[in-house]
Amino acid sequence: MATPKPSASYDSKNIQVLEGLEAVRKRPGMYIGSTGVTGLHHLVWEVVDNSIDEAMAGFCNRITVTLNDDGSVSVADNGRGIPVDTHKQYKVSALELVLTKLHAGGKFGGEASGYKVSGGLHGVGVSVVNALSTWIRAEVRREGKLWQQDYKRGVPQGTVKEVGKAKDTGTTITFMADDTIFETTEFDWATILDRMRQHAYLTKGVEIRIVDARKKEAQQVYVFYFSGGIKSYVTHINHTKEVKHPTIFYVEKEQDNVQVEIAMQYTEDYKETVFAFTNSILNPEGGTHVQGFRNALTRVLNTYARNKTILKEKDENLTGDDVREGMTSIISIRVPEPQFEGQTKAKLGNPEVKPIVETIFGDALMTYLEEHPRDAEGIIGKCLLAARARRAARVARDSVLRKGALDGFTLPGKLADCSSREPENSELYIVEGDSAGGSAKQGRNREFQAILPLRGKILNVERARLDKILANNELKSLIIALGTNVGEMFEIEKLRYHRVVIMTDADVDGSHIRTLLLTLFYRYFPDLITKGHIFIAQPPLYSLKFGKEMKYAYTDEEKMQILDEIARSKSAKAAAKAAETAAASGEEATTEALAGGGEEEILKIGGMRINIQRYKGLGEMNADQLWETTMNPEHRIMKRVTVEDGAKADEMFEILMGNDVAPRKKFIQTRAKSVQNLDI
Repeated sequence: MATPKPSASYDSKNIQVLEGLEAVRKRPGMYIGSTGVTGLHHLVWEVVDNSIDEAMAGFCNRITVTLNDDGSVSVADNGRGIPVDTHKQYKVSALELVLTKLHAGGKFGGEASGYKVSGGLHGVGVSVVNALSTWIRAEVRREGKLWQQDYKRGVPQGTVKEVGKAKDTGTTITFMADDTIFETTEFDWATILDRMRQHAYLTKGVEIRIVDARKKEAQQVYVFYFSGGIKSYVTHINHTKEVKHPTIFYVEKEQDNVQVEIAMQYTEDYKETVFAFTNSILNPEGGTHVQGFRNALTRVLNTYARNKTILKEKDENLTGDDVREGMTSIISIRVPEPQFEGQTKAKLGNPEVKPIVETIFGDALMTYLEEHPRDAEGIIGKCLLAARARRAARVARDSVLRKGALDGFTLPGKLADCSSREPENSELYIVEGDSAGGSAKQGRNREFQAILPLRGKILNVERARLDKILANNELKSLIIALGTNVGEMFEIEKLRYHRVVIMTDADVDGSHIRTLLLTLFYRYFPDLITKGHIFIAQPPLYSLKFGKEMKYAYTDEEKMQILDEIARSKSAKAAAKAAETAAASGEEATTEALAGGGEEEILKIGGMRINIQRYKGLGEMNADQLWETTMNPEHRIMKRVTVEDGAKADEMFEILMGNDVAPRKKFIQTRAKSVQNLDI
């Protein structure tokens, strides 16, 4: 065994302790997920969650979020106001303690602490916002007085001071996100609107006002208030869908200090839409409340169908997939001591919640079915159709997706596989047509890049069940190539390529094919998206050839930037003289059609001839060009597909790919002028 080399001195002075909020500034991703757009908006959510906690405790019914013209954000509520008196242990104002100490707040001691339930479990919310802001101003209205304290990058600028009188109570937090930490400090209006609408649904009886004051001449104000709560939320989600029963199922009940609120309605869709919340915090990965809900749903519907002899003795039970097809449900629970996985609260872990939700929901659902026989008939009928389709899909899967095929021994003939058998290093490019497929096969790195060409447009899975999908040859080839199987037999561990890249032409047909593929992955392979395996390739729109040089532009703006650089590379005098000569001779830029179907524009700048080719299809590029611009890991640009808002993504796929034409027509009409790179 080799003797370890002696290292430089390593003793107590090498141990660094990050005091207070220094740790947050050093590792912001640990607290807010990222320093990108998602993390930036997380600052707003943390402050708003505190106001929502006041509302859930019954002390607040109005919250206002304002995007100010200087780039800062203000969140104001009419709650009790953060206490400003001196804390006995720390000898500073309670307000300062909340804003400067991690794990300091009024949410750890149950009802005695001031909050029966709270979304802010970890007590790091506002202090993290303080740490990651250039400045913060906290204003508190309590006992007829207005108190104020300012901070710079988490450091208090003096003590809490009384600055005036107040007629009401509440807290206003105004912060400026630190541009040295975040990639951008530009808040997205639509993102904030969607989140605040969601909060208004979940906290019925609370008015949430959102003000965009960044442009004083075009100030926008939205007000959300829903007396129906999550029943209104279900109605909103299903407003473009055909529902199976008009009466929305709803239950609200408390057991062992756990408040359970559930709303549910079935539609003619083939997919399940479920959103789960704990103390108004979205849990995208579900948790014990979702497990309890699903167990009760399957059990109760089977029991009801057996009791009414809809299911005969010889019939097999409905499965979980059968009873969830086409269902839209909102599960909102409130727990005194929630146990989340991580600060972003993606999954609930409280084991005691599962039996409580199962009991409350199961009893209420059985009562609903007995009291609404027509609705029950529609729900059970929908489940039976799903069961028949599942059995048909199983037959198709057994006959098509044989074990050998899924293990890689009988891969589709059109697939040009890679030599690597290590999924984490392998890529699958899905391309349209044989022309693009030919270029991609010739230009790829055969060691780790596989190519699967698709012939024509694939089936729109938004309007089809699994049995129809498995009858489609193109989709069949894709599913076999992925290796994961599909539906109830899906196993992400068997994914053969950890990067699945959609590579289509930059025209209308290419966009349509890309949307069809994204619909397939979102509806039937959602784990591939949530685990970060789906990408969209970005081929260039233009090539600019001048002299011995060739440059590629991926947008119109980038093309103009390259032309400007070329113009600046010549002396101003020479450029002016060339322009004067061209004007005198009547010489203009020309456009020539190319044999490949693209267009070549010939410009002269400062006496230099520039050939600009507009690529309409991947097949117009030779293999070397396609590799260098779109497939070479050292130079390529790829977009990873993610889902930030499940409800919004569901609605978008429903509009673009669903059966109802009217919403799609409206969508196209309202956005027609903003379309770029449109080739018809």
